[in-house]
Amino acid sequence: MKILFIGDIMGSPGRRAVAETLPRLQTIHGPFDFVVANCENAAAGKGITGRVVEELFALGIDAMTSGNHIWDKREGVPLLSEDPRILRPANYPDGCPGQGWIILRKGDKRLAVASLQGRVYMPVTECPFRTADKILDAVGDVPLFVDFHAEATSEKKSLGEYLDGRAAAVIGTHTHVQTADEEILVRGTAYLTDAGMTGGHRSSIGLKFDGVLPRFLTGMPAKFEVSGDGLAFNGVVVELDDESGRAAGITRINERLTH
Repeated sequence: MKILFIGDIMGSPGRRAVAETLPRLQTIHGPFDFVVANCENAAAGKGITGRVVEELFALGIDAMTSGNHIWDKREGVPLLSEDPRILRPANYPDGCPGQGWIILRKGDKRLAVASLQGRVYMPVTECPFRTADKILDAVGDVPLFVDFHAEATSEKKSLGEYLDGRAAAVIGTHTHVQTADEEILVRGTAYLTDAGMTGGHRSSIGLKFDGVLPRFLTGMPAKFEVSGDGLAFNGVVVELDDESGRAAGITRINERLTH
């Protein structure tokens, strides 16, 4: 089984990068059995809208994970209850809209996808480690792909170790900076600390410097706008052994569309 995971899609530039790059990646690295993407920044950098998720699903994305910004567009919150393919972090408290994991099916292929959020320097949530245990119990023998949306590398590395041999893959998101530590862990789990960002990389993690620099220089409020400069597609391809469900390969993707 071959899975493409797309790092945080940042606004309309990120969506454009997906539209331009995904067909080519299907030819070079595919065909992919499943395509998963982090969508929490897909609508103008914060949250989602109906139009945006329809656009992304139409490009061939099978499920969308998220993180702390999934609540930022009021019109996007009801979508979490309406479409099970859009995931909010599973370790938000009971009563929050939507769900945090799903089992995808295509022919005889099955893949469980879970969205989890870290707790270090992040909004308060329930324990991602214990939540992962509950998800593993629920999915049974279906391979589990985890998007761990977290700030601290230490927390991401620790969850990777905790789930090694039980999850098929643990891939980090949130920092918008791709790391170069992809590996298959000792007991067979594919791991990457951060998949990076799909969008404008000539920026401050996706935002125009025009707004970010005055904030750093003066501390005064400034308007943040999504950057479309230096467009790039960040993600990772994970291959799973169909018999064992363990990782057989992991390849980082960093495609620069403009220079």
